[in-house]
Amino acid sequence: QGRMWAYTVGFTVLPHVGGFLGWFINRKEMPVWYEKLKKPSWCPSRKIFPVAWTVLYTGMGYASYLIWKDLGGCGSKAIVPLGLYGAQLVLNWAWPPFFFGARNLKMALIDVLCLDGLAIGTVCSWYRINKIATLLMVPYLGWLAMATCLTIRIWKDNPEQKPGKSE
Repeated sequence: QGRMWAYTVGFTVLPHVGGFLGWFINRKEMPVWYEKLKKPSWCPSRKIFPVAWTVLYTGMGYASYLIWKDLGGCGSKAIVPLGLYGAQLVLNWAWPPFFFGARNLKMALIDVLCLDGLAIGTVCSWYRINKIATLLMVPYLGWLAMATCLTIRIWKDNPEQKPGKSE
């Protein structure tokens, strides 16, 4: 019981690690390139994103801890539920390098569509294990739906330039 707090903190902080690294690596590209993109009127302000991701990463991290605890650790019963969670987390972390780093809107779109499937699979696999963990993922699914729609619109409205062609 004495070390459970360390597991709680570890699982809760883990999603923030990749999120912070993605921000840190791409922070210079965000205000310059991103501002020039054509975006829909319903696109959230850039100031909303760090607040939203802090709340979402904290909720999903704590939810993963609840699943891990209820399954008794990383045994055979945890392979699918925590494996899906880990896979969707990797795709979540991969989106900023595709979008901001490589400026590859098509790869960012493919990433977020795969991420959607894995996040939904994660939530479905968690439902029978822990209802609170499942509910903690609902805001994340809502944000992913918005992020997917936004990625689709930005990809459609900002055709990628072919090398060697000027605007």
